[in-house]
Formats: sequence, structure tokens, C-alpha cells
Amino acid sequence: MSNIAKAFDHGKAFVAFITCGDPDLQTTAACVRAAVRGGADLIELGIPFSDPTAEGPVIQAANERALKGGVTTDRIFDLVVELRRDVTVPMVFMTYANVVYSYGVERFCDRCVETGIDGMILPDVPFEEKEEFAPACRARGLDFVSLIAPTSENRVAMIAREAEGFLYIVSSMGVTGVRSEITTDIGAMVKLVRANTSIPCAVGFGISTPAQAKKMADLSDGAIVGSAIVRLIAEHGADAPGYVYEYVKSMKDGMGA
Repeated sequence: MSNIAKAFDHGKAFVAFITCGDPDLQTTAACVRAAVRGGADLIELGIPFSDPTAEGPVIQAANERALKGGVTTDRIFDLVVELRRDVTVPMVFMTYANVVYSYGVERFCDRCVETGIDGMILPDVPFEEKEEFAPACRARGLDFVSLIAPTSENRVAMIAREAEGFLYIVSSMGVTGVRSEITTDIGAMVKLVRANTSIPCAVGFGISTPAQAKKMADLSDGAIVGSAIVRLIAEHGADAPGYVYEYVKSMKDGMGA
């Protein structure tokens, strides 16, 4: 079993996304630790990119602030080394193909293994193009996490059969961001996933309240929250870790996990 799959071993998983370097890497480290203390089972670390096409305004703005602050991929790898002194939950990178390309796919994967990253999510890489990255990941024991969207339809079974780590189910069309209501038939998507793989699946995009998290986790194996956490960090800056802890704890408790 992969490290990532272990995050789903003890009840419904809460997955927390944090943009690295917003407002600085020291605050990022403190917020990651706060999220883990609050009950996060898996951490997605966002490597900032200048054109994050899957992101809504909250995470886009965080990307811009982090890049203006001088964050680099190498500095983020150093952050992971520092976090791994005491953070034991699985961690994955969420970033864009260009970030990995420009670093060098093999080199990037080597650094992931060296520093303690368990996998990666590249939302701008269609399933049909994943072989540009997946073999390098597979050779090193990294999970290349696939996404399933409401538009995936007849491709869901195919994507599920080749899933690694966990399957990221995108709850809504469009970009990331808080939504008042999630109307996609997640249950039907999960049923199709379950018929084709035993890999766990978690739902993300738009989840911000404990009630939403519970609803999505009841239908799947966990809930993923990004924009709501990133917004807290934007609002509170260096004081954000306490708020992140309280928020993640309320979400995890609300899920009944």
C-alpha cells in the first residue's frame, strides 16, 4: 500500500491544501503543522505557478504573492525537508506541468523522493498525457494522482483503473473556490470509481463548511479543502496557524471522522 493510501486507513480523510510561500515559507511550515494537529490526514503543498489555470481568485492571488516574495521550487524542497523532521502524514505536491518540466521531470521526482514527498497532482495534465510524468513517478515509488471531473463521464472507469494513491474527484465545473452548494451527482461518480478500483477517492473544489465536508466524505473516502484555508492564511498572515488549526479541527470533527 502506498503512503498516500494510508491516509485513508482510519476513517474519512481530511485533505488540506496550502500554497507554499504565502505569505512566507516560515508561515507555510507553521500552517502545515497546525493543520496536522487539527486532524489533517494528508497535506497538498501547492508549488506556485504564474498561470494556475485550475485555480480561482483566492489561490491565484496566493500564487502571485508567493512568487513576488521570491519562493522557488528549490526553497520549497528545503521546506519539505524541514517539515519531515516531525510531520509524518503523507504530503503531495499540487502544481502545474511547466513547473515540473522546467525543473526536469526526472530531477523533480528524485528530489521528491529525497525530501519525503509521496506523490504529485498536476491538474493541467489530461489523463491521456500522463505518461509524460507517470513512468518517472512510478520508477521511484511516487504516486501520480489522477483527477476525475464531472465532464469525465465515460472516461471515469478508465481513469479509475489506472489510479495511484488516491483519486481526486472534482466536485464542480470551473476553477477552485468556495461554493455555497455542490450540485454534481458525486454519488454516481463514486459508484463508478468503486466498480473499477479499490483506491480511495476524495472530493475537492468548493468545500468550505463542516456540513459540506461531511456530505462529500459520506459519499466518498474524504474531503479536500484548499481555498477556505488559503483565505484564512491571506487574512491572518503570520497569525494564521491558530486559525488554520481551529478551522481544520472543526472540519474534521464535522465529518465525524
